[in-house]
Amino acid sequence: MFVRWNSGRKPKGINLLQKIFSCCFDVVLPLNLVRSSLLIMFETIVTEIQKNKILFYVQNFLRQLIPSQVYQRALRSRLSELEKYDAAYMNDRLHYYNKLSGSITVGQGAVPLREMRKIKGPKAYFFDFYETARYFDQNWLANVLFMDVIHVPEVPTFQKSRPIHSNNANAVLLKMDKKRHFFFVEDDLKFAEKKNMLIGRGSVTQPHRIRFMDMYFTHPMCDLGQVNRVGGNAKWLKPKLSTRAHLKYKFILSLEGNDVATNLKWIMSSNSIAVMPKPKYETWFMEGRLIPDHHYILIRDDYSDLEQRLHHYIANTDQAERIISNAHAYVKQFEDQKREELLGLMVMGKYFSCTQIQAGI
Repeated sequence: MFVRWNSGRKPKGINLLQKIFSCCFDVVLPLNLVRSSLLIMFETIVTEIQKNKILFYVQNFLRQLIPSQVYQRALRSRLSELEKYDAAYMNDRLHYYNKLSGSITVGQGAVPLREMRKIKGPKAYFFDFYETARYFDQNWLANVLFMDVIHVPEVPTFQKSRPIHSNNANAVLLKMDKKRHFFFVEDDLKFAEKKNMLIGRGSVTQPHRIRFMDMYFTHPMCDLGQVNRVGGNAKWLKPKLSTRAHLKYKFILSLEGNDVATNLKWIMSSNSIAVMPKPKYETWFMEGRLIPDHHYILIRDDYSDLEQRLHHYIANTDQAERIISNAHAYVKQFEDQKREELLGLMVMGKYFSCTQIQAGI
């Protein structure tokens, strides 16, 4: 799901709303205050819609009521849309996500597509998997992991995340848990107008995140906070911040958690810059293709050069602006929803072809 909001666009009828606000408060409110209040209200509404799981669940349960044969008959028609896209680009991403080749067995633990809903894991993973799997024969077998994954399985397996290294072919990436991971922002606040600080809010339970907080929680160039009350350090507790509040800062911390850093996608769509070590895990976002100091600001794995790196990009705003531009260009490739869906069909079709099931594509 893609959510966009613009932090500076003037809402229609704002002058009328200024009068309404003024009447309500029995004072004449400044236009900029009305605009600011409306934008906060609008962001809150959009965020709540994006988080609305009821609508998400209803949509996905209704999708399952349609017989799978209907979807399977539509597969050829869906794939005919591929002619609208650059074949080299589509095949490049296909073979990045799915590195299988030849004929490979799925192993004895493989499950028919019709029984995937029985696999334990967050429902969002199954919903995203089924969105693609519904177009294929429900008797076909596959392996799936509905969780954060940081290992490569012994048999070909669909998963959300995998380690970034050359020997990860059995980990076939699909765009799962996308409601949480794939939303982008429109940021009208220029980099030069933002605070010369690093902002960071998140759950602090993993050793590498605890180490970062130990080093920089009190640093004057950092505004850091722990949002979880169990684990970590009670001295680090701070309230959660909205996405919009993060965008007031030039630099946003993006540390990996159980697998990838959830906030990396929306940071790269903003006019702030992600600050992080080189990623160790990747998802549909292809984190393994991100270039240090080209798409994000690289810091050492031990975090020792953080202050030096921040000072460098505060002093060299032209370099910072180039990183932001490169990040925007990278994010743009994920915004064509039809193309994303077709890539999912290609990835799954190749899986079935390589596991000795003729997918017909």
